[in-house]
Amino acid sequence: MILTKDIELLDGLPIAYIKSLNALIVADLHLGYEGVMAKRGSALPKVNYNKIIEMLTKALDKTDAKQIIVDGDIKNEFSTVDEAEFNELFDFINFAKQKKVQLVLIKGNHDNFVERYKEPFKLVVHRQETKIGDYLFFHGEELPHETKGVSMMIMGHEHPAIGVINAAGSKEKLGCFLHGKYGRTPILVLPAMNYYAAGTDINFHARNDLLSPVFKKTNVDKMHAIVVGYGSTIDFGPIGSLRNL
Repeated sequence: MILTKDIELLDGLPIAYIKSLNALIVADLHLGYEGVMAKRGSALPKVNYNKIIEMLTKALDKTDAKQIIVDGDIKNEFSTVDEAEFNELFDFINFAKQKKVQLVLIKGNHDNFVERYKEPFKLVVHRQETKIGDYLFFHGEELPHETKGVSMMIMGHEHPAIGVINAAGSKEKLGCFLHGKYGRTPILVLPAMNYYAAGTDINFHARNDLLSPVFKKTNVDKMHAIVVGYGSTIDFGPIGSLRNL
């Protein structure tokens, strides 16, 4: 799906491609998730990392991108680096090397201690936000500091989804991009890449219930939900209209 002249939302994938940067943009991988959850007593099939690599391989085959920009939360734990996180981060870095792409990380609230691997692994790491080309990348747990001269703001953190009630009366969540305005500046909110991140069904939540402070300053109901699933990426229209379905 073409979002702008410079941005494509790759069909069926929670991944944006920016042509001028020749970069894939992703967020909220939460590497090591199953290992961390196992230590908390929840046994989950170990599929997240493989799904991420599968999706990125498809995206690289489609675009021949030379950068992967991770817009926050490449890992899962807040206060340390779990062994499972380290192992998957190491594998992820090797995947990028094999594909000859540069990894760029904008740190999220789960990315404590990642900077210790910056030098040995040749990672490019930014704290919370950075401007690359005409775009401002920030994770989203804090408000952005500088939006002037930016063609679009791009963030993660919220794990946006929409809730859909099926014929049986049960609710299904579908991950989505959110596209709208922050003041006068266009903003794009990325869906989570993590396989287990069901997300926040935006159309069933009031603005004040959402995680990111950005939404306190944004008319969420005017933002478009661009849903990813079943091999397609489709604009479902404004959140306000979806609330009334």
